[in-house]
Amino acid sequence: MDGKGIILTITGSDSTGGSGIQADIKTISELGGYAVSAITSITVQTTIGIQEFFDVPATIVAGQIEAVFNDVQPQIVKIGMIRNVEVISMICGVLRKNKPKYIMYDPVICSTNGDVLMDESVLSLVQRELIPLCDLVIVRKKDVDFLSQKVGREKLHVLDDSFLHGFGNKFSSAVAVYLSKGENIPAAIEKAKSYLNTQVIHSSNLTGRSNELYNEFMNAVVKYVKTYNDVHFYAEQLNVSGRYLSQVTKQISGMAPKTIIDNYLIGEIETELRTTGKTIQEIANESGFSSQAHFTKFFKKMKKMSPSEYRKININK
Repeated sequence: MDGKGIILTITGSDSTGGSGIQADIKTISELGGYAVSAITSITVQTTIGIQEFFDVPATIVAGQIEAVFNDVQPQIVKIGMIRNVEVISMICGVLRKNKPKYIMYDPVICSTNGDVLMDESVLSLVQRELIPLCDLVIVRKKDVDFLSQKVGREKLHVLDDSFLHGFGNKFSSAVAVYLSKGENIPAAIEKAKSYLNTQVIHSSNLTGRSNELYNEFMNAVVKYVKTYNDVHFYAEQLNVSGRYLSQVTKQISGMAPKTIIDNYLIGEIETELRTTGKTIQEIANESGFSSQAHFTKFFKKMKKMSPSEYRKININK
């Protein structure tokens, strides 16, 4: 088998399908290519961002690639997310041995939300070992500065960062397909641009239920804040992980769930202190505190004064 029309994509998995191996396979298939793959990292990911990584061991990554080359001999290789030096070394060794016609690198250095996904040792080895093997390096504007050694202009293509999540995957996958069809690099890039221009107009990025979830969280805070003030309780009520709830509240309000809970609770307490004749102990009990001392400590942390001082200052306002 001569590998014509077959593209090997070596990258991470995105459980939402918006980028990574899933997006590569979709685009390659849509354009009539045949995708084979090697997964480098498994992500715990939502439409908001990455929560956790599991990097596949280097020997397993190399084994996936070697098995594909032994069997179907792909001549186009597209590389995306690589997060450790052992995996880079293994990949470079297999590529040197098998000598595909084109090697493309679409580095995933920063996530859409700005998280840096590669450390200095990985970047250094990429520049020293991987980039010299590549015929084309497709870089997002926000990632260019991380490559301290300039990639030769003849092999560098810089992408605009203003497009939707996963655009880079789709673009580089489209380039790979056109290369597999016999186009040279400049022609493949131009055809990929034309294809993606229509895709950006007609496609809609997958979006999660973050706005809906945020509203449900705020309603739960209003209902339960005087009984429960731990994030775990609210995450359970909403049937989501605490980490995802935190991503949602930070995206929408810029605050962690605990900050929102505490801010709402302190607002309720202030109202009680200003407008009722209840004792500090009564307000502490009704607000879910185990003791007046615990209540006072919380109040001082939030308002920089004791509840009694606050009441004295604000009672006549």
